[in-house]
Amino acid sequence: MKQQAGALEDLVAGILRGSGSSDAEARTVATNLVLANLSGHDSHGVGMVPRYVDAVIEGGLRPNTDAKVNLDIGTMLALDGQRGYGQVVGEQAMQMALERARQHGSCIMSLGNSHHLGRIGHFAEMAVAQGLVALHFVNVLSRPVVAPWGGADGRFGTNPCCIGIPLQGRDPFVLDFATSRVAQGKMRVAHNKGEQVAPGTLIDEHGRPTTDPGVVVVPQTNGLLGALLTFGEHKGYGMAVACELLGGALSGGGTWHRPSDPAVKAVLNGMLTILIDPLRLGTQATFDQEALAFVDWLRSGPQAEGTQGGVQLAGDPERAARARRRVDGIDIDAQTWQELVAAGRKVGFNVPS
Repeated sequence: MKQQAGALEDLVAGILRGSGSSDAEARTVATNLVLANLSGHDSHGVGMVPRYVDAVIEGGLRPNTDAKVNLDIGTMLALDGQRGYGQVVGEQAMQMALERARQHGSCIMSLGNSHHLGRIGHFAEMAVAQGLVALHFVNVLSRPVVAPWGGADGRFGTNPCCIGIPLQGRDPFVLDFATSRVAQGKMRVAHNKGEQVAPGTLIDEHGRPTTDPGVVVVPQTNGLLGALLTFGEHKGYGMAVACELLGGALSGGGTWHRPSDPAVKAVLNGMLTILIDPLRLGTQATFDQEALAFVDWLRSGPQAEGTQGGVQLAGDPERAARARRRVDGIDIDAQTWQELVAAGRKVGFNVPS
């Protein structure tokens, strides 16, 4: 079914208020989730709400919790998310880091123990809107769903990396990707829709290749689950390990090195963020000139046979999806809608069935 963004925000905010969030927090989280849907990333959108509700009920997610400052020397910030909503403590952390980057020219910010941060590109967009370059390295403390290169079971999370670069007078470059070939949430969406996925994406609980997304969504033989594979073979695996070490170990949030409990619904993230002000670096003029020259060079090339729209840059698909979905609405599959109905029922909020 199609839902308009505003109505979907109201619905999600109602569920979150029912689970204990203040009006302001519920609206912040709802707006963030719907923006992910608008951007074409349904994996990080409103389909996460049922899991959030379960995480609140089990105590792994703490509504109305702010980021705690453990260290602030201007150019470096160390923050503890205290298991608050990632959409809230993540924005708080970014606002602090942005203020210090504007003041000092750069800021290294670590955020540990945040509940699910959602689409990391949102935080990069906050930075590029202020003319700052942003680099984000994130790890995931939840059920390990990605296999190491050469391994046959899940050992870590989807561990996203994100880079935002402002382009003078143009739409920014926002590269945001999971180090797995696809995000775990996309497997949930595909499973709910009854779809298969591309070969080379998954292995089953026995370590064998499969195209069934259910192997990483629903427990299989003896309660075991399959695993996602990293992109780029050993190269994506290397990037995933770097995100675990930087986003997890260096942030103070910790790394994954224990058996998983499928019953636990909380998803914790650690993030290391680096912000750079090109103006304070002294390269603003050259940066603007050379960045635009390179982008124009890329776009001026011939279009490959069988493709549409010519050469694109990271961020283009999301902007196109937003423009389209704001008009056409957001498609919510029947299974996801029923999960939202059930989540609302748990907290006393009526979602139309």
